[in-house]
Formats: sequence, structure tokens, C-alpha cells
Amino acid sequence: MDIFQRITEMRGYVNGVRAEGKRVGFVPTMGFLHVGHAALMSTAREDTDRVVVSIFVNPLQFGPREDFREYPRDLERDRRICRDAGVHALFLPEAGEMYPDGFATTVDVSGITDVLCGRSRPGHFRGVATVVTKLLNIVQPDRAYFGIKDAQQVAVIRRMVEDLNIPTSVMVHPTVREADGLAVSSRNVYLGSEERQASPVIYRSLKLAEEAVRKGERNPARLQRLLEANISAEPLARLDYAEVLNWPELKPVEEIQPGRLLMAVAAFFGRARLIDNVLVEVE
Repeated sequence: MDIFQRITEMRGYVNGVRAEGKRVGFVPTMGFLHVGHAALMSTAREDTDRVVVSIFVNPLQFGPREDFREYPRDLERDRRICRDAGVHALFLPEAGEMYPDGFATTVDVSGITDVLCGRSRPGHFRGVATVVTKLLNIVQPDRAYFGIKDAQQVAVIRRMVEDLNIPTSVMVHPTVREADGLAVSSRNVYLGSEERQASPVIYRSLKLAEEAVRKGERNPARLQRLLEANISAEPLARLDYAEVLNWPELKPVEEIQPGRLLMAVAAFFGRARLIDNVLVEVE
């Protein structure tokens, strides 16, 4: 596995791969990798000839009171996971390489970033869109892989790639879960034992709401109240939001119509802020 820290090195590698007529798959991450990331790498290996993974804890997407400094990091373990997954190249830029002195350009995606995590974390998606644009320009992959656990991130990146004519296909992988339904996340490491036992209430609540839709519920306000009531009944949970929106536009719906529906939740368990969602096809 080749490891690069400089943008010029990474581009040189990709240029060599392209000169051989091979396709590049890309998995951008913030590290502290887990089985969800490994699943993205595995899919990229099946789809493309060379897999590139980036590990960069992007300061631009953290608010001033968020966990940038405490965000879990374990580079040696991450390297092992990448090697075991058959990754061909690992890109490990420092912040100064990505945002050198004088850096002054950011990317804003409007219309779908003022709800859900975009409302709770002002500026978060400006940071995400900016770093993903830079990484896609550096690696120039044929395909880039993202997990649907971060559904709003997927919607933002798809919109951005289409609007900016970036020649990369955005590939979406299902959420990887623990046996009790908890979505796998790097931030799960923040959970204490009691919080870990309580946290699957998010997925149970989402599945209850999904089942209500399948049984004919078409009132989004009642679905939202169902989510809020179930999660708030868990004493260790502090609800951030529970919302029902259309997909992928992320607009509120007054009455559920045929099409795709996103039901999304964010909740705190101690200092762990967890997000999860279900996408429901309404006939």
C-alpha cells in the first residue's frame, strides 16, 4: 500500500494509474476506521481497479464547541484496516497541505443544508463540501463511496457534484449496523456502557415509524411525534432532531405522497451525538 502526504504525490500516483487505463475508486474518511468504512473499501475494490482512501480530520467542518480536538484518532490501526481491505493508496494530508496560508475559497450548497444537521451544526456542510471538492479534485476518482448513514451528506455531495460538473460518480452504501441495530460510527467510542445499551432506541424508533408508514400512516407530523416520543422516553437520550422530509430534496412534506421519504434522527447520549435514518419507498 502506497502512502502519500503531499497533493503532488497523490496526483502523480493517480496519473500513473490512469496512464495504465485503470479506474480509480475513492473512499474519503476522517479515520478511526470501522467495519462501515471497510465495507466501502470492499465495494470500491469490486467496482474499480485501484482504491484510494484518504484520512483527514477536517477542521473546517467542526464548530468552535465541537469535538475536533477530541475526535478519535488511531493511525496505525487505520493503516492495518486499509491494508487488510486491499487498499492500494492512502492519502494522509496535514491541515497545512489542505488549507495553506492564504486559503480563502469555500463551497456552499444552498437549499438542502439548512435542515437536519445543517441547522444543528451551522457551517458544517460548508466544511464538508469544501473538503470533498478538494479531495475529488486531488484524487480525480471515477467513483467515490459514501455511507447512507450520513444521508444529508450524501444529498449535499450529489447536488454539489452535479452542479459543479465534477466527473465522479457518487456511490452510496447501506448503513452497517451492530447486532442490536446501532449504526456503526467512529463516535460510538464516546458511549459509556449504559449509554451504549440505551442507544439502539434510535433505530428501534425509526423502524416503528417505518412500519407505521407501511401500514398506511401518511401524516408526517404524527410520524415525527412518534419518533420524538419513543426516543424521549429513553432517559439517557437527549433528542436533537427527529424529522420527516422528502428525498433527496430534503423539503418538509405536508402529506406523504408516493416517492422516497427520509426519516432522520440525531440524539445525544452523554457526549456522543449519534445520527441515523431510514429511507422509505412510499407507493
